[in-house]
Amino acid sequence: MFYAVLALLQRAGKVPSKHTGVIGLFDSEFVRKGLLPRDLSRDFLRAFDARQAADYRFADPLEPAEAREAWEKASRFVEAIAAHLLRRNAKA
Repeated sequence: MFYAVLALLQRAGKVPSKHTGVIGLFDSEFVRKGLLPRDLSRDFLRAFDARQAADYRFADPLEPAEAREAWEKASRFVEAIAAHLLRRNAKA
């Protein structure tokens, strides 16, 4: 999800220096402007928080159903970003 947003921001000429900057720019440039749905922002933030917990704090392993849900949301997220980029390329 993170790298999909980086591709999206790079295409828009925005290059943040921190992970939190990626989230903020995604929200301000794409979600708040109505270019992408708000639920993508929520899913992205939850995935980021889960990654932070896994990397920097002790976290219980995900249950299979939780892992499947996270995978499905990430897949939907990346597909939405790819579709947005393809629409932009078609207009260019």
